[in-house]
Amino acid sequence: MAKVVIDPVTRIEGHLRVEVEVDNGRVVDAWTTSTLFRGLEMIVENRPWMDAWHYTHRVCGVCPTPHGHNSAISLEDAAGVTPPPKARLMRNLLECAQLLHDHVLWFYILNGLDYVDLVSALSAKTSAPTLLAVQARLKAFVDSGQLGFLDNGYFGHPAYKLPAELNLQLAAHYLESIRVQAVASEAEALLGGKFPYHMSTPPGGYSTVPHQDQIDQYEAKVREVRDFIDAALVPDLLAIAPYYVDQAAIGLGHGNYFSWGVIDEDLQGGDPYKRLFPRGAIIGAHQGNLSVQPVDQEQDVREWVTSSWNTQYEGGLHPWQGITGPDFTGSDGIAEIDRNGRYAWEKSAHLKGVPCEVGPLAQMLMAYLSGPADHLAKKLIDDTLKAVGAEGNPTVLLSNLGRVAARVLKVKIIADKTLDYVAQLRGSMAGGDMEFYTPVPDNPTGQGFSGWDAPRGSLAHWSTLEDGKVKHYQIITPSGWNFAPRAGDGRVRGPVEEALVGTPIEDVERPLEILRTLHSFDP
Repeated sequence: MAKVVIDPVTRIEGHLRVEVEVDNGRVVDAWTTSTLFRGLEMIVENRPWMDAWHYTHRVCGVCPTPHGHNSAISLEDAAGVTPPPKARLMRNLLECAQLLHDHVLWFYILNGLDYVDLVSALSAKTSAPTLLAVQARLKAFVDSGQLGFLDNGYFGHPAYKLPAELNLQLAAHYLESIRVQAVASEAEALLGGKFPYHMSTPPGGYSTVPHQDQIDQYEAKVREVRDFIDAALVPDLLAIAPYYVDQAAIGLGHGNYFSWGVIDEDLQGGDPYKRLFPRGAIIGAHQGNLSVQPVDQEQDVREWVTSSWNTQYEGGLHPWQGITGPDFTGSDGIAEIDRNGRYAWEKSAHLKGVPCEVGPLAQMLMAYLSGPADHLAKKLIDDTLKAVGAEGNPTVLLSNLGRVAARVLKVKIIADKTLDYVAQLRGSMAGGDMEFYTPVPDNPTGQGFSGWDAPRGSLAHWSTLEDGKVKHYQIITPSGWNFAPRAGDGRVRGPVEEALVGTPIEDVERPLEILRTLHSFDP
């Protein structure tokens, strides 16, 4: 029995430690430890209610946009405010730009080097001038002996399976993606005022009337990103998938999936079951249950602190009653964890009494299984299943391979739909609809909720207002679902902990396979 600790896990947003036990070449148990206390819920308490959305943006520097949207929608719900349809459309446009930025960045920069051996690319045979130039840059980098963030890479590991020429092509696209994801960020800044932490969608709607030059520039940048997705990202997925079909049997997890939904198609009423990626839950997929169930946030959501360095309470609490407060019982530097006690800052979110995986795989499953018959997710998933020899069997997607594919297929949908939303905006403005904002009350009292998925998965904000100030606030991020520590009756493993169990490990000194499962969840 060998213990493997990765601390810190890199190529992520945030702070994560992972510990696993390996026996006979496979992971037999795992513990995920979030190593940073955030506490934005405490920071916004007693502040003016209109300030809260500015603060809660800062939960994440990679995906701040959905935090801003969740906070605004939750506060609107508490204050009894309904934003105009045009405001929902503008939030869609900002969110789409965020997703284009995030998923391109994730595929190449955060996840790609788990599958692409950059050093192998040096031996590729090519006559293409662009690839020769990239190869020369890589050679100069390697020959310098100063590999920087690549210095501790596992290049040469036998789990890398791509031929040298394909590694070189992916390396070229890696470099290009750095520029392309920035173009997506620029698109959001055009309508949001800046990125990260946009300024234009406070409670009530959208704070300005966009002018035609803004819309033109936004559209041009989205088209540029879409061209890259069509010419590089999707073909790259299809090129590497046949070499890593084994990932369809790794990272299986509990088989429970859940999404709040994201991107409003019902602009008038904001029905979350009519979103581009609709709300829903799947419980027990590994037992063949692929039916989508509705989600009741009051009845179904509970947070546990069994294994958390959080102020302790009994059982699981709904977020409106939830408590956030630091209560650290670990060792300095978290050199060791109490496997049978408390070992992480993250609370543990459960839905319908069980831990649930969230993220693009869950979002694509909801769209595939419960979306309209002409939803692009249906064709893209069916084509992908056929390409990997699993036609008609979506259960192969419940894996590392499925998580990687889902993000790529999802961003393809987003790229196409964003241009539809631009056309919709142009058409409504040409028709004279200039209502972007609903005035809000000065000192509201009430409770509010918003579930609107982040790029990494299900994200929700719960707010309680009293006389215009924040009395109570709770947030469950995607990590509160995916990277939850053990909790509930019987201290059930969190989704990532469960997904790591069974992962084959070739070399405990170079645990590349563990990183693949971790990065498939985009920590």
